[in-house]
Amino acid sequence: MDRLIPLSQQISSAAQAPSTHALFGAGSIESIGEVARKLGFHRTLIVSDLGIVAAGYFDRAVSLLETEGIEAIGFHDFTQNPDSRAIEAGRAFAGSRKVDSLVGLGGGSSMDCAKGINFLLTNGGRMEDYWGYAKASRPMFPMLAVPTTAGTGSDAQSYALISNAETNVKMACGDPGAAFKVAILDPELTLTQPRKVRAAAGYDAISHVVETWVTTKRSDASDEFSREAASLLLGSFERVLEHPDDVSANGDMLLGAFYAGAAIEQSMLGAAHASANPLTARYGTEHGAAIAHMLPHVVRWNGKVCAARYSDLAETIGLRSASTLPADALAEKLEELATAGGLPTRLRDAGVGHDDLPELAADAAKQWTGQFNPRPFDAAGALEVYECAY
Repeated sequence: MDRLIPLSQQISSAAQAPSTHALFGAGSIESIGEVARKLGFHRTLIVSDLGIVAAGYFDRAVSLLETEGIEAIGFHDFTQNPDSRAIEAGRAFAGSRKVDSLVGLGGGSSMDCAKGINFLLTNGGRMEDYWGYAKASRPMFPMLAVPTTAGTGSDAQSYALISNAETNVKMACGDPGAAFKVAILDPELTLTQPRKVRAAAGYDAISHVVETWVTTKRSDASDEFSREAASLLLGSFERVLEHPDDVSANGDMLLGAFYAGAAIEQSMLGAAHASANPLTARYGTEHGAAIAHMLPHVVRWNGKVCAARYSDLAETIGLRSASTLPADALAEKLEELATAGGLPTRLRDAGVGHDDLPELAADAAKQWTGQFNPRPFDAAGALEVYECAY
């Protein structure tokens, strides 16, 4: 499928999908210069972490862009969870170099960081000014996404997730202009992922399917994206762990993560992400690992109000258990997948103190995604989930 396909045409019912296009196929990175030229890029900022630089992908992208007459400048000064301080540094760096476009090359951090820098470059102010949706008053620069992990789905969304450097609170900052114009999905770029990254990113993508399937904001469009993503992700997750050089399985994961990201755009997320974020803020827990701690327990907790939806999802992925409630069967499968990926599912095994749970619960109840959970999610509910996860 080495051609540009409008996201809204890839899934028939997704009439409200963003204007992102996908270029999918092994070797599709070779088209980055041509695509950028057609989008009007002249002087572009490539946002990529140092691991991507070490892997040689940054230099490859620069060379391909320069072949098309596009000057490329790199920004690498950010961490796994980009914060408002890093975004401001990126704005200062790019602003003095007069860029007119951006490329997010790497995992979700690179793509979110590119979006954040774009907000400040084009609209000024601070990152906190864009917490929420549609707060950019001026047009944003065009952007390309080139994901090298199959996980966050940021390439299919108009939101950037940026931490407040003062409070560590994660801010979801969205705008139609923050959607990438094109996402280049080349599974060959994901072959070099360390196993730990592959497992955490893949599990995160699976969590997007599970959460978008049941949110209060879900729609026919999000269901279709989630269903397609479920088939691709659940069918390939364990295979890419066992055979990381399998290009076809890596392609399924990459495309599945993209579809799951599109489902988030339509449906939002729920309590698993709301309860995972405080673990990252307080303990520095990697996002995918934090999700693995919480997701199975949130599914069981939600089962009282959305058993039928979980039953539908279980059937979609071929999970059948006549003697087990749908939520329990799904939660058990999620625990099996976490174990296969070497991801912990118990908070006590990750250095979380039991006395910290009430404060974590209070923080979780303030998270934006919790408001879309199918079961009302407050501090008491969050504490109950943390206790189950402990």
